[in-house]
Amino acid sequence: MIEAELKARVQAPEAVMRRLDERATARVEVYRDTYYDRPDGSLEKSDRELRVRTVHGADGTRTVLTFKDAAVDEASGSKPEHETQVTDGEAVHAIVRGLGHVPVIAFEKRCRNYDFEAHGRQMLATLVRVPEIDGTFLEIETLVDEDDVSSALDDIRAVLAELGIGSEDLTRELYTDAVAAQRR
Repeated sequence: MIEAELKARVQAPEAVMRRLDERATARVEVYRDTYYDRPDGSLEKSDRELRVRTVHGADGTRTVLTFKDAAVDEASGSKPEHETQVTDGEAVHAIVRGLGHVPVIAFEKRCRNYDFEAHGRQMLATLVRVPEIDGTFLEIETLVDEDDVSSALDDIRAVLAELGIGSEDLTRELYTDAVAAQRR
């Protein structure tokens, strides 16, 4: 499956949050993300990602292992995504390191997640604050087959417009790059 996704900088976070609260109940969670690469940096060079995410929320803590392949849509950066929940977070970190991968960057994301249906699709909207980066971001995603990416992105753009987010607010900036720049 392809994660068709668009990300935007939010100029009026409170207004967007109110509009999202009208669509769905928010799930407030803190993500602790660790991104791994091979020692030669070949995953990043080939536009792929390997991440271990531990999610802390009202319903407890869970850990998810994610691999994202190279982007299939250059404008949005939408990628094939393979993800699975793991029962032992420390073990998955040890396995990934044992396979020769090295942690490249780790940081925290504070998220308000909203699951809802729009334009006939299940969507996930996430309001994101990364303590090390200025601003609030909104990610909207839906999982689709590769031949449906363009149509799905149009539907996501429509939802963004309904939330008051214009195309001028869209960004391809990666949190990993922004956090790394702040730490330099």
